[in-house]
Amino acid sequence: MAAPLTDQEKRKQISVRGIAGLGDVAEIKRSFNRHLHFTLVKDRNVATPRDFYFALAHTVRDHLVGRWIRTQQYYYEKDPKRVYYLSLEFYMGRALQNTMISLGLQNACDEAIYQLGLDMEELEEMEEDAGLGNGGLGRLAACFLDSMATLGLAAYGYGIRYEFGIFNQKIRDGWQLEEADDWLRYGNPWEKARPEYMLPVHFYGRVEKTESGEKWVDTQVVLAMPYDTPVPGYQNNTVNTMRLWSAKAPNDFKLQNFNVGGYIEAVLDRNLAENISRVLYPNDNFFEGKELRLKQEYFVVAATLQDIIRRFKSSKFGCRDTVRSSFNTFPEKVAIQLNDTHPALAIPELMRILVDIEKLDWDVAWDVTCRTCAYTNHTVLPEALERWPVYMFERLLPRHLLIIYDINQRHLDRIAAMFPGDIDRLRRMSLIEEGDPKRINMAHLCVVGSHAVNGVAQIHSDIVKNTVFKDFHEMDPQKFQNKTNGITPRRWLLLCNPGLADVIAERIGEDFLTDLHQLKKILQFVNDAAFIRDVAKVKQENKLKFASFLLKQNQVKVSPESMFDVQVKRIHEYKRQLLTCLHAITLYNRIKLDPKKVFVPRTVMIGGKAAPGYHMAKLIIKLITSVGQVINNDPAVGDRLKLIYLENYRVSLAERVIPAADLSEQISTAGTEASGTGNMKFMLNGALTIGTMDGATVEMAEEAGEENLFIFGMRVAEVEELDRKGYNAREFYESLPELKLAVDQIQSGFFSPAQPGLFTDLVNMLMNHDRFKVFADYEDYIKCQERVSDLYKDPKEWTKMVICNIAASGKFSSDRTIAQYAREIWGVEPSDVKIPPPNEPPFESRK
Repeated sequence: MAAPLTDQEKRKQISVRGIAGLGDVAEIKRSFNRHLHFTLVKDRNVATPRDFYFALAHTVRDHLVGRWIRTQQYYYEKDPKRVYYLSLEFYMGRALQNTMISLGLQNACDEAIYQLGLDMEELEEMEEDAGLGNGGLGRLAACFLDSMATLGLAAYGYGIRYEFGIFNQKIRDGWQLEEADDWLRYGNPWEKARPEYMLPVHFYGRVEKTESGEKWVDTQVVLAMPYDTPVPGYQNNTVNTMRLWSAKAPNDFKLQNFNVGGYIEAVLDRNLAENISRVLYPNDNFFEGKELRLKQEYFVVAATLQDIIRRFKSSKFGCRDTVRSSFNTFPEKVAIQLNDTHPALAIPELMRILVDIEKLDWDVAWDVTCRTCAYTNHTVLPEALERWPVYMFERLLPRHLLIIYDINQRHLDRIAAMFPGDIDRLRRMSLIEEGDPKRINMAHLCVVGSHAVNGVAQIHSDIVKNTVFKDFHEMDPQKFQNKTNGITPRRWLLLCNPGLADVIAERIGEDFLTDLHQLKKILQFVNDAAFIRDVAKVKQENKLKFASFLLKQNQVKVSPESMFDVQVKRIHEYKRQLLTCLHAITLYNRIKLDPKKVFVPRTVMIGGKAAPGYHMAKLIIKLITSVGQVINNDPAVGDRLKLIYLENYRVSLAERVIPAADLSEQISTAGTEASGTGNMKFMLNGALTIGTMDGATVEMAEEAGEENLFIFGMRVAEVEELDRKGYNAREFYESLPELKLAVDQIQSGFFSPAQPGLFTDLVNMLMNHDRFKVFADYEDYIKCQERVSDLYKDPKEWTKMVICNIAASGKFSSDRTIAQYAREIWGVEPSDVKIPPPNEPPFESRK
């Protein structure tokens, strides 16, 4: 007989995560055993935990397949406008738990696995993160796919199936080391290869002028093999597709160039073609102008556009014959969203297809292209803007270079007509930047070739209009929009924080999961003692759980009674992890100065990856770990302060740390963070924000009331004023004794006694050329942190502020963001039609 369930297991069974109760337990057990036997060719005696994970993944996937096929049939029958989200990054994380939740299978699977004598959490841990992204941009794409499916949009994510995703970060002796992320080593149960849809992509060659127009000839061909991953909507039976391309060499690759003796070398050289989809470039907010990267950008665009056009022409289920031959209706049936400039080549590639292959008149083709494409800008940092050397295009994509020149000429003619004699404006707005070498400005190409351009938070969209694209906004103000980013509440509340989801659902029902604005209803319980107690209890349980995870994984002991003060994001100077580090040093010095004084205990946790070639970011990690070494091993400090570096921050680690955080650090220099989505995840999960008025934090303060966040530091106008005046770091250093002490300690080798000069570069940067003005915000930050500590002493008032924040986080659902994109950019309407599940007859047989 099965052992009786513990209280925790009973609670998990009635969790909101498995409400639909689809699929009975006996059927899941049967399917699990069948997959173990037939798919994995194992029996229970020799199966490993990974085999059990795969058996469960295939069992759950079986429940997706019928819905997936039926969704695609439904789209072919209805022939809706289709949305194509083009992104070089999709930071998906793990799929198993999210799929169980979307299908309402979680409770049945939990029970089945329990009855089989296995541990569900252990199986979930076997899944590799699909880490095909660097940070915010790639994770946003993943949240958007979830929302598009949940809102019933006929949408497709298109990207690259990188063999190696974002590197695994190891911290050795305080330094970051990178290891390859071989995430496909054991296979991926969630993808389906589609060799029948393999497509050719051309590179190099030359352009021939012919009577019927330009021809791109003598090219090298690489094949694009599609792999499809299902994207389930939340309990609506919709399953959309993410199609990722993998590069394959054609069978005759290079063989014709060799005589018989070169056969082996020719076959080995196939790797050159297949390198295109080998690895994700690990840069966030930094442009690296490597030819392989340009190849990746064209590869995804060329394969995707062929696919889009094939689907447009033959929109009948199972039909490959051309149904549509006219492109007049193309923008009514197709919307292409460019996620940053990385897929910008979609614009000249669509022009090439329409003009060279489909033989449309240039002006008609340009009208179709502009009405189809829209562009999202993700950064205002100049080093992040893509500017490709013309010589690289000349070699790799000669036809596209000519098309870009043509686009630019017509663009410049239009400017000259609108602003006669303004030569400087022509130079500023040109797609081609003169210089050595000449470069193509991809952001300008995107703006010119799109009908809509959006920033990702209101403050960012204003900066885009007033600075980066000021000239373009003056010329075409109607193009510019704002679409504040969002996060999916399914993964970032229901999946990662079921305790909090349950506490909320008990009070206001479950509808908030697809309509996050309903969280406003919990404001009525802000003074309810039982609700305050429940919310605080969930946070404490999450902290205990995370503390035991840290102990088990990293052998790090932290006190769950302390305030968890968390900053997790890519390591970058503009995100100012250094400010958090200086605060930790200041707290340490205060404790040492007055050891008998009572301090609010804090565990400061910083996590994130640095781009492998970014020296300063790597030095920042070394500083944080070195300061942590000193603080954490000083007996005079004890549990009052800890500084922990969270190794290998990724989606699955975010799902653990965010629900456990008390304080969320969002401290970029005002005007530098486009939006931020980590800030939204912390808010939704009951952490309070300490932040500058930057990115979406501005809107969080609007929604919750500024009094419910800890806002400090310069505003955008003050940063600009300081720039005009000239930022002098030494003035702050000389006038703030605690700051001077901390900087002197770093400089003198107090935190690196074995290498006293280790941090010279870092101190030199802070003192002489810090673009992000860390010292200017230091004093206000320290004072603000004192307010944080004061409030933390009053758990009831702290929790009331937490409740106000959760209640105000409704705006930051990616469902809201996607509904706005759909209506205001793509011209489609979200649908709440629930497609019948596979075990019921389809729509047409119900009449």
